Amino acid sequence: MLDVRRMQVLRAVVTTGSITAAAVNLGYTPSAVSQQISALEKQAGLPLLDRVGRGVRPTLAGRLLTEHAAHITDRLVEAESALADLREGRTGRLRVRYFATAGAALVPPAVALFRAKHADVQLDLKLTEPDDPMVEVAAGRADVAIVVHHRGSELPRGVQIVHLLDDPYLAVLPRGHELARKRVLDLADLAEEQWVDAVTPPGPCRDIVLNGCAGAGFAPNVVVEADDYPTAQGFVAAGLGVTIVPKLSLGVIHPGVVIRKLRHPEPTRTICAAIREDGVGSPAVTTLLEALKSATG
Repeated sequence: MLDVRRMQVLRAVVTTGSITAAAVNLGYTPSAVSQQISALEKQAGLPLLDRVGRGVRPTLAGRLLTEHAAHITDRLVEAESALADLREGRTGRLRVRYFATAGAALVPPAVALFRAKHADVQLDLKLTEPDDPMVEVAAGRADVAIVVHHRGSELPRGVQIVHLLDDPYLAVLPRGHELARKRVLDLADLAEEQWVDAVTPPGPCRDIVLNGCAGAGFAPNVVVEADDYPTAQGFVAAGLGVTIVPKLSLGVIHPGVVIRKLRHPEPTRTICAAIREDGVGSPAVTTLLEALKSATG
């Protein structure tokens, strides 16, 4: 196999037309340059230089290898430039996964802020619900995931989390409901009500609701199951029950419902960014995290 370093020495000799001049430019002795050329000729199986007076000129094989050496140099320069861009977050690809309410409320403004600083970075954005986006990061299929994280729960190996916001749950009541007269409700106030289950698939968001109700001393009497928060609002507006939903999900409020704060307890979900450890500190990831935190308001 041809030695790339020796090819670069040959290129220096051909460019200057002299072994002595090439040695000066490379910081070698003329003897060392001659040895490199001789070794490359053995690898090539052909003579590479002809002596002309005090100088040298390339043979056909010498010109061929000199041209390839120039291309190799260009590719190395491009590779170094690409690596520098990647280190500075100017190019590359960032894979981001998220759940539905984060996708609606946090991701769009964060992406707009991110692209203002890293227009050359390709963002691969994907909703994973009902699957947990944390799984994508743990499996190496994503670089960043927006997740609901239980404090104290064990993290997958190779994953770190960054806190983004605490998202409190609020009561959703039919407009005209007698409890709407209160500005703040004890969660136990809803114990005797019929409930609309706003999130039917098992998962952390549903667990927060059930655990909050258990902390208030009751289990919700679910009469309607909804697949998402907007649908749940529709059922509540029709007078079929009450529900509680995270504040982040209330970007659009149905005209037929009223929203009230909760206490004793106030269920809250912790929203974090899960990051692959090998991506921590990269400029693109750092900028995305800053944009997500800005989007939380």
